Amino acid sequence: MSTTKPSSPLDRSAVIDRYFMEHRAKIIDVAAFLDRVERAASATGDPLAGLDDFRLRSLRAAIEVLLDGQSERARRILELLSDPGEAAIERAPMKGATGAWDGFEGGEHRSEADREASP
Repeated sequence: MSTTKPSSPLDRSAVIDRYFMEHRAKIIDVAAFLDRVERAASATGDPLAGLDDFRLRSLRAAIEVLLDGQSERARRILELLSDPGEAAIERAPMKGATGAWDGFEGGEHRSEADREASP
């Protein structure tokens, strides 16, 4: 007999039964947000305006993590959206948070020091 404890007190079927509808709504909300962003860009006359915003780049990268089939998605997405720096900032640039690291360039998440060190 195995002594390994299951990672969840519910089996997969029960987890899906309990949480699917909640997460179905969340993914539809993300899709609606992306649709709104695209429509708003078209309304300005410049179809590319704002599409390179760091928050959108971060969101697209987070969606890729959701689909990559690897474990620990929540941790990896949180790290992707977080500033990897350890130094305290002297003064916040604004009141509140942006929800994503403004240094994110897409692809792999690297700190400013890592980017400066690489060619």
